[in-house]
Amino acid sequence: MAKTDFTQDKTEQLREIFLDIADNPTFTEDQKEAPGTLGDNSGPNESLRTIIQEIKQEYEFRTSLELEELVTLVQLFYDEYTDTAIARELGNASRDKTVTRARIHLHLLRETDFDSPFDLDQLRDLRENESSTEMIAETLNVSESTVRRYHRILDSEQAAAAVDHQYQQRFEAALADSGPSQSIRKSLESGLDDALDASPGKK
Repeated sequence: MAKTDFTQDKTEQLREIFLDIADNPTFTEDQKEAPGTLGDNSGPNESLRTIIQEIKQEYEFRTSLELEELVTLVQLFYDEYTDTAIARELGNASRDKTVTRARIHLHLLRETDFDSPFDLDQLRDLRENESSTEMIAETLNVSESTVRRYHRILDSEQAAAAVDHQYQQRFEAALADSGPSQSIRKSLESGLDDALDASPGKK
């Protein structure tokens, strides 16, 4: 087969695949929301905003981070960024503690959050006995700020378990909606453009 015929066949195949996806209702709805763009994140981001606002209202937590910064925090957490790296992406690496506190409030816990300098079960027992922060600090031989830090972690753990981790599941579902399909669409559009550029008569 001549090279020109092969290019024409490839172009037609890519065109058909692209048009099939374009006919998909979900795809066309995305295009209506953001004309002229392919793979816009407004849908998933709006879902993340809604979830974050629900958590803030339900648990009345406060943070100096703006809503859009919290959206970015969630996205980067699932991209496995450290809190310092997230703070750096938000413009100031020194805000890592602010990021950590906000992340914990959002029920986004890391295994390393539970690496405490004492037995966490002992802290759980002391909490059940309604011991004061000062008394717990003396018993565990740590600072009160350290006790407050692990109080926040255990509070988040309990709150997440109480609602069957629904917020994490919703975060993951929202982010999944912006995943593979977007990459496929971008690849198809790029491949179609390349094929059209190489087609006969294209100058």
